[in-house]
Amino acid sequence: MAKEYKYGGHSVHDIQYHLCWCTKYRYAVLRGEIGERCRDLLRQIAMAREITVIRGALAPDHVHMLISTPPVLSPAKIVHYLKGRSSRKLQMEYEPLRNRYW
Repeated sequence: MAKEYKYGGHSVHDIQYHLCWCTKYRYAVLRGEIGERCRDLLRQIAMAREITVIRGALAPDHVHMLISTPPVLSPAKIVHYLKGRSSRKLQMEYEPLRNRYW
């Protein structure tokens, strides 16, 4: 299997991270329509930041993602973008989530 390196102005890189995070209090809320919307939001957020989702899995109470990213983004910032924006949008769109967590 040949590696596909990405090229920048002054770099050649292939940076991949395996991210895993749980929902607050490990509530099983990522089911059905909410789970599908969460998956779509995570893809949109990743594309906006030039992050490639290699693999992803969504369980009712946690998320796994294998991503490839440019070297200018730190793992902490990536998680901040993905978790913060997806959580906020899901809570704005779904009343039960807003009531459960606040």
